Amino acid sequence: MTVEEYEAFRLIDHVGMTQEECAERMCVSRTTVQDIYSKARRKLACSLVEGAPLIIEGGQYRICEHNEGCCRRKACRRACRNVTLVLSEEQEAKK
Repeated sequence: MTVEEYEAFRLIDHVGMTQEECAERMCVSRTTVQDIYSKARRKLACSLVEGAPLIIEGGQYRICEHNEGCCRRKACRRACRNVTLVLSEEQEAKK
């Protein structure tokens, strides 16, 4: 599973965002999020049903260098060209 697929799955199923909200957060179109999310669900289902390991790696993304609220502002979204992942303080400390 790519990092983008994981992030789409996390935002939609764990955080509870709509596909539209997820697309805005990830700086891609809703149809792109729908495609990424579908791929993530297929891979997760395969992992659960077949007992295959789920490895999250690869993809095109950048870690937001600002605070968590930053990437929700229009100024930041316009500059973003790849998926933007915003780490919480806990996650940042683990890096």
